[in-house]
Amino acid sequence: MAGRGTPATALLEKQRVAHKLHSYDHDPRHESYGLEAASALGLVPGRVFKTLVVELDGALAVGVVPVTGQLDLKALAAALKGKKAKMADVAAAERATGYVAGGISPLGQKKRLPVVVDASASEFDTVFCSAGRRGLEVEIAPGDLVRLTGAVVAAISA
Repeated sequence: MAGRGTPATALLEKQRVAHKLHSYDHDPRHESYGLEAASALGLVPGRVFKTLVVELDGALAVGVVPVTGQLDLKALAAALKGKKAKMADVAAAERATGYVAGGISPLGQKKRLPVVVDASASEFDTVFCSAGRRGLEVEIAPGDLVRLTGAVVAAISA
């Protein structure tokens, strides 16, 4: 897998977590990275999850939701026992995670942020999320995703 290594894939290898990498040719003109991944890989879009960085009460946190939905900021705040959440500044998200927007993975982030994974992930044996680069998705069991990120599981997709 030369040239496909990212901090996310390194974490998965180090922890010996079963996973599969799926790559596709990313089109920078596509409006939705997640829907592009689902289409390119021939997946049901609800099984592909996007990683969104938010600012919660002045600190950063992460919501992982299906690409078909939107992040419910109030639900995420409640899941993390916070008051007010808003989408984080892209530059702050990239700095904290070590990833580029559109390729932010919930795994292997530079700074470990609190994570909430949408409860719908448990409906599938495996889910897909960014492996840390645009055009690279990782297929992983939802339980492993939750365990490796220390995530809270809650209904956070609107």
